Amino acid sequence: MKEINIITRFDVFEALSELPTDIQFLMEEAVAIRKNAYAPYSQFRVGVALLLDNGKIVLGSNQENAAYPSGLCAERVAVFHAGAVYPEVKILKMAITAASDNNTTSAPIPPCGACRQSIAEYEFKQDTPIEIYFMGEIGAIYKSDSLKNLLPFMFDKNFL
Repeated sequence: MKEINIITRFDVFEALSELPTDIQFLMEEAVAIRKNAYAPYSQFRVGVALLLDNGKIVLGSNQENAAYPSGLCAERVAVFHAGAVYPEVKILKMAITAASDNNTTSAPIPPCGACRQSIAEYEFKQDTPIEIYFMGEIGAIYKSDSLKNLLPFMFDKNFL
């Protein structure tokens, strides 16, 4: 038997004011779009802002549906929109924020498993890491240099 050790690294910013200016703006866009989430079932609102290499910012918020799992998470809304409208443009940075209507979310909230796989597909396709910043409603912001930190054993087309 052999053991594999996986080490992931995240930068931690204690407040929005500690972020680089461009990321502060991106996170503010994510916070604003979070308010457009359609979350009547979970009362859990997520907003995402992507910075593309053409300078465009693409936004997404979660969109629920009574016929679970027909809704989409904010991350996939934004990533799929970017892929549809800007198919040859790379995603450089992603800012994610989540808030509950029922209590204050103070811990950084990362993408769910399905979103991680979708982000992995785009990171693999563009052959460039995507910086991912994520936070709750308040509190610290975590930064990952790549989706690989969040999903170290990524499944991609090479397995097919």
